[in-house]
Amino acid sequence: MSNDGPGTPVQLRTSHWYGGDTRDHYIHRSWMKRGLPDDAFSGKPMIGICNSASELTPCNMHLTELAEHVKRGIWEAGGVPFEFPVTSLGETQIQPTAMLLRNLMAMDVEESIRGNPIDGVVLLAGCDKTTPAMVMGAASVDLPAIIMTGGPMLTGRHEGKRLGSATDMWKMSEAVRAGLLSNEEFMATESVMTRSAGHCNPMGTASTMASMVEALGLTLPDNAAIPAPDARRKRLAHLTGRRAVQMVREDLRPSAVLTRSAFENAIRVLSVIGGSTNAVLHLLAIAGRVGVELTLDDFDRIGSHLPLLANVMPAGEHLMEDFYEAGGIPAVMAELEELLDGDAFAVTGVPIREHWAGRTTWNRDVIRPLTDPLIAEAGIAVLRGNLCPQGAVVKPSAASPELLTHTGPALVFDTIEDFKERIDDPDLDVTADTVMVLRGCGPKGYPGMPEVGNMPLPAKLLAQGVVDMVRISDARMSGTAFGTTVLHTAPESTVGGPLALVQTGDVITLDVPGRSLTLHVDDLELARRRAEWQAPPPLAERGWYKLYIDHVMQADTGCDLDFLVGCSGSTITRESH
Repeated sequence: MSNDGPGTPVQLRTSHWYGGDTRDHYIHRSWMKRGLPDDAFSGKPMIGICNSASELTPCNMHLTELAEHVKRGIWEAGGVPFEFPVTSLGETQIQPTAMLLRNLMAMDVEESIRGNPIDGVVLLAGCDKTTPAMVMGAASVDLPAIIMTGGPMLTGRHEGKRLGSATDMWKMSEAVRAGLLSNEEFMATESVMTRSAGHCNPMGTASTMASMVEALGLTLPDNAAIPAPDARRKRLAHLTGRRAVQMVREDLRPSAVLTRSAFENAIRVLSVIGGSTNAVLHLLAIAGRVGVELTLDDFDRIGSHLPLLANVMPAGEHLMEDFYEAGGIPAVMAELEELLDGDAFAVTGVPIREHWAGRTTWNRDVIRPLTDPLIAEAGIAVLRGNLCPQGAVVKPSAASPELLTHTGPALVFDTIEDFKERIDDPDLDVTADTVMVLRGCGPKGYPGMPEVGNMPLPAKLLAQGVVDMVRISDARMSGTAFGTTVLHTAPESTVGGPLALVQTGDVITLDVPGRSLTLHVDDLELARRRAEWQAPPPLAERGWYKLYIDHVMQADTGCDLDFLVGCSGSTITRESH
């Protein structure tokens, strides 16, 4: 029993390894002592620090430094810290796409937590997929767990102008293709776009998921937005380590935090911050791990009619450094108080309303009130129709309002390689009314559902001043990107979804207010095309690719592997010696 410090005594899980005088207990203690005092193995909570730091994951490089501050907090609270590495996914580096490996990282996190002698865990994440992967893995073990993300990088600057990492890159890249910016000027921004440690500083997927875990109640207040180099993040790391020890004493587990109410709170926050569409996939996958019946339609029902309050790129003008100084997620949740369930329990051991109690917004240009939003209805919209019977999503806050209702002829690209080969052909039969359709980029078809849904516009249209077009795919889009892009079309084309049957010239109607996506081809013709359609050959015969392709679920359920849904718990029944 643990009587070291306040809180209700609990049976420490690590007593299975260390709490006896048999040969097996001897083995576990002797090999782990390495300078630790004997009483480190006598009733002190042992806290794992699950670290996704990697020099191949630029956003997470600094997490090892933060881990040292977490350790200080653990020691101070009477615990014993043990840092361990897990798979890390660098969004800008790893190929063919980090999403292919999110579930692999989640498996690594899960089995590393379950198989090792720890009573609780601090999860250190940052880059896009590392945050949901860690939560998915930890949720399936259900030991006391608290997450801390690495924070956004400092604002980039070039010739007196602010640069948002990735968002401004997309804009400048298109300007180069349109002949409005020289390639030399574009390249001159390369070394000043990224000024510090940390993840992308718009409200991209990394910032969105950091905001989601805070809104879910899995972090200490202010986790999402403190800049990575800011001393206040080191302080937060120290306090996170402290809190992890107390969570073990309270036996406070993810299953007590990740409730239906917590997910509904997160969806509302996602809407008003203009968060990434990738959050839909990740929240669905996390919910599947804890048995919460969250569906794609919940995102539309709960959040789609909420206004945009966060004036942050790509939907707005500012960056995460400004967002933090304006009040961050606690200020946003305070603005939403009447719409949130403040009784939802958080890892701090209190109702989440206490995370925003007394908080205010310091800059009304960055965080707007409900009565004066940036956009009246900005939440992610879920579409249905004969082109997406299992759903598709669109982000109105990143789209052109005039294109949210649009009818035009399809221009079909069978693969992303096909798209890249043809898009700048001056003879391409395309106009501003064309609906560009990209297939072969879903969970199974790519595999891994890459962030290519925000297809660059044809060069000849850019030269004419066209800045947006309707684009439809079974792919994803970077949270830092923008445009009228219909994403996550399900079922995907590779498994025979209707996207596979579209032909160039077919008329498609996008009706976001009516929540529909319609292919204007009669049922008899679609049946004829389906009879002629042939599934593509297998993309892999071995290894992780094959396992992933054989078991990944569709976008409308979060793209987890079917055999990973649910929780196996933390119990280990067999001894290795």
